[in-house]
Amino acid sequence: MKKIEAIIKPFKLDEVKEALQEVGLQGMTVVEAKGFGRQKGHTELYRGAEYTVDFLPKLKLEIVVADDQMEAAVEAIRTAAKTGKIGDGKIFVSDIGQAIRIRTGEISEAAL
Repeated sequence: MKKIEAIIKPFKLDEVKEALQEVGLQGMTVVEAKGFGRQKGHTELYRGAEYTVDFLPKLKLEIVVADDQMEAAVEAIRTAAKTGKIGDGKIFVSDIGQAIRIRTGEISEAAL
């Protein structure tokens, strides 16, 4: 099993969700986050004063998938979240040792 963590722009969530459903995946965790990478924030004007916004709003998606679904899921996220501009985000993939569904006690891929 693999855990896919994706940092994306907030307005891309619906497109990413639909792309994942099209490849047969359901269920994800979405967390509101703030951060920056190469974007390094931006400057805004508020009541005549300039100030710097260092941390930009992002969303962090977490999805656990079977090994054979990983590549399709990553490609779906990558294509749906892409705008071609700086700050599109990142995707991280890591191994999951065990998954357990609390309600039924199902283990591993059956718990997904």
